[in-house]
Amino acid sequence: MDLPVTPPIKPMLAKAIAGIPDRHDLTFEPKWDGFRCIIFRDGDEVVLGSRNERPLTRYFPELIDPIRSMLPPRCVIDGELVVATADHLDFNALQQRIHPAESRVNMLAEKTPAAFVGFDLLAIDDEDLRPTEFAQRRARLEQAMADVAPPLHLTRTTTDHGIAADWFQRFEGAGLDGLIAKPHADSYVENKRTQFKIKHVRSADAVVAGYRWHKDGKGVGSLLLGLYDDEGELRHVGVAASFTAKRRAELVAELAPLTEGALEAHPWRDWADAQAQADADGRMPGAPNRWSAKRDHSWVPLRIERVVEVKYGSTLNGRFREVTKVLRWRDDRLPADSNFEQLDEPKPVGLSSVLTAQPPGP
Repeated sequence: MDLPVTPPIKPMLAKAIAGIPDRHDLTFEPKWDGFRCIIFRDGDEVVLGSRNERPLTRYFPELIDPIRSMLPPRCVIDGELVVATADHLDFNALQQRIHPAESRVNMLAEKTPAAFVGFDLLAIDDEDLRPTEFAQRRARLEQAMADVAPPLHLTRTTTDHGIAADWFQRFEGAGLDGLIAKPHADSYVENKRTQFKIKHVRSADAVVAGYRWHKDGKGVGSLLLGLYDDEGELRHVGVAASFTAKRRAELVAELAPLTEGALEAHPWRDWADAQAQADADGRMPGAPNRWSAKRDHSWVPLRIERVVEVKYGSTLNGRFREVTKVLRWRDDRLPADSNFEQLDEPKPVGLSSVLTAQPPGP
């Protein structure tokens, strides 16, 4: 591959901020909920690079011919791989695309085909555009992707704060994850958080049903969280983590009394050996997954007595989309009151309205 920018490279990143910045040197884009992907095309040779520098090419064969037919012959484009079902981003379906069996990859390529949304241009022909400011890279990207059609898309942008605020609220209903704000004058810096991301942040009271040990074996690594559904079943909805070393050790002592007799009436008692169990609908709190097959997913059950308020960004199929963070313990709350009704779910909106060609204007 003879390009001015060759794989593997680490993509430019964004740091989280609260609210839309009151600055006038920013371009706003929807924040896509998918797999970060950098397309490298040199004639017929195409590589789909990933954030962890391992190629995604073999998992998305349906994109190769569209890339060859619609993108410039020699280019490097940063973007996101997404899968949509029922006009809504479906991250779970996207995750299923990473499979070792070629036959299953090909089947899923037909059943749940992926799309690529481009949002930055790193190189074209023999020109390395990474040192160029973003405003110019965006203009060049619009030229490079002027004639694309699904499954290739050019992300929408705006410099208007009012439009950005509308997108932040409305596009979540299509499964998007917030906004990205890019300074106009910034060059493309690999693996650096010089851009900004504005994500949806919410809180919920959840039952603490168990915990996993930290990887160093010296404290609590994560709390296993549950919410009660309409049938009164405690569903595993995710984990809370990001504790300091001191706090990890403190939690072991604090939670120790709740381990006594925890399995006798525990709603997840059949899953005590989580490493050896599997539950396709995601209710089990410890199954290994395709991304971390070697990680220890065993867990310590706790009596269902404690409630914690956690901060979360979004939900997916009844689970917290990201690892949550503890805000505070809620000893004033009963576990039975921690249910799905408290979750703030976005109003559905068709993904097609987000992918519509950008109208003229800001």
